[in-house]
Amino acid sequence: MKPIQCKLARTALGWGVVELAKAAGVSTQTIVRLERGEELREKTLARIQEKLEEAGIEFIPENGGGVGVRFRSPS
Repeated sequence: MKPIQCKLARTALGWGVVELAKAAGVSTQTIVRLERGEELREKTLARIQEKLEEAGIEFIPENGGGVGVRFRSPS
């Protein structure tokens, strides 16, 4: 997950930094640091991404275009 993808995902879900931090069990400062492009521990980054995915976000890798996010198709 790239920093911009985190911000895009939060926006798509209508979540602020506080909501994402609470869902992932991290501080709001951790989310701010991530979105600024600072490196986080791999485990912390994975937990944040997992919570966004559980909320319905799918991360789109860079595949000839830019990275992005979208809502996951209903199963």
